[in-house]
Amino acid sequence: MRFIAKQGNGGYHLSQAHTNPPQTHQQATSRWSSFGHKTSVMQYLLDEQYQLCCYSELRADQEGLGYHVEHVENKSQNPPRTFDYSNLAASALHSSNDLPTFKAQGHEVFGGHAQGKKPACDINRFVSCHQPDCRRFFAYLSDGRVVPSQALNPQERDRAQYTIDTLNLNSPYLITRRSQWWNELDALFQEHKAKGWSLADLAAIDLIPTNSRLSRFFSLTRQFFGQIAEQTLQQHAPELV
Repeated sequence: MRFIAKQGNGGYHLSQAHTNPPQTHQQATSRWSSFGHKTSVMQYLLDEQYQLCCYSELRADQEGLGYHVEHVENKSQNPPRTFDYSNLAASALHSSNDLPTFKAQGHEVFGGHAQGKKPACDINRFVSCHQPDCRRFFAYLSDGRVVPSQALNPQERDRAQYTIDTLNLNSPYLITRRSQWWNELDALFQEHKAKGWSLADLAAIDLIPTNSRLSRFFSLTRQFFGQIAEQTLQQHAPELV
């Protein structure tokens, strides 16, 4: 999970709606449903997220999928944060365009639409993408799984596992995509190493934004290249460190 630094307030209309926030679950659901400026809010979110899903780091557009505006702290559990831009993020999948097809194809839903995220989640255990140190909680394996980092203490490991389970980040769909990505990186890494080509240049291809977009699974790629990644980011994209 990559830390998302919030920028701005999501635009005039969202900011105005937040000046008189809903106080009940019913008010939150009704007002959010009728809010007519979700498209512009989504653009703000995707711009600050470099087009990556806030939880899975999937590039939904490259998968033929879309995004929805995610309330990190659910509307039902904290209605006053319904229009709070600091509580919003862009998460795969699109609510109406993707979910029916995705489910019909036998895929498990993940991210903000995961079954575990629908009820009120324990916000004190949940690792948020808006938490500056969120990436340290997770490690990526070559088989495509995401697991709690070995460096965590027991309480932190519980938080990491709770978040993975809540968001279904080890859904078969995501495991397959991450495994494929790892294998692609490894094949290129071995080729570059054998031929004496620059590993820093290879790392930069998928770690440095192009047209304000990042390649999928940024955190996995960063972990894969290790110190090479850190040096590359420090030199070329310090805002992502």
